[in-house]
Amino acid sequence: MIIADKLSKTNRAEFILYLWQVEDLLRAFQLDFERVKSEYLVRFDLDETKRSETEKWYENLCTMLREEGLQQGGHLQIHKNILADLEDFHLRLLASQKFPYYREMYHRVLSYIVEVRAKGENANATELETCFNTLYGLLLLKLQKKDISTETQQAASHISNMLGTLSDYYLKDKAEPIEF
Repeated sequence: MIIADKLSKTNRAEFILYLWQVEDLLRAFQLDFERVKSEYLVRFDLDETKRSETEKWYENLCTMLREEGLQQGGHLQIHKNILADLEDFHLRLLASQKFPYYREMYHRVLSYIVEVRAKGENANATELETCFNTLYGLLLLKLQKKDISTETQQAASHISNMLGTLSDYYLKDKAEPIEF
């Protein structure tokens, strides 16, 4: 929760990836909040107020994952809504003539999106969701200490740069609306 709060204000792209990690972490504990509390949250040195807030956040996420039938995979609707909000902003940037640098980054990434979709990996996902799925999949491969090709690392770098720029524009817009 503490990291999520910070990322929600500093980097929307990392925020989304972090939320997906938390969903998978909770699934690793079979959405059993008592296990999450006793085996995971106990590791954090938090004052009583922060501990209580953090526990409540994780408990609510466990409950929502169960209620939405996401025990095996998928993302919570609230997390999908965060991505949809970012997706809407992404499309507004692309439609505007005032952001040629962002459009250029997007066109550099588009070939990777097409390639991932051609492999049959979630063809119904939006372009932005495909970017997030790609980065999240690479994160999981790294955690498993699997080899990642130079080409894939290069694609991830371009995707990360675009998502970082999107996040920067998004946060600037929230602080003071950008004129499209």
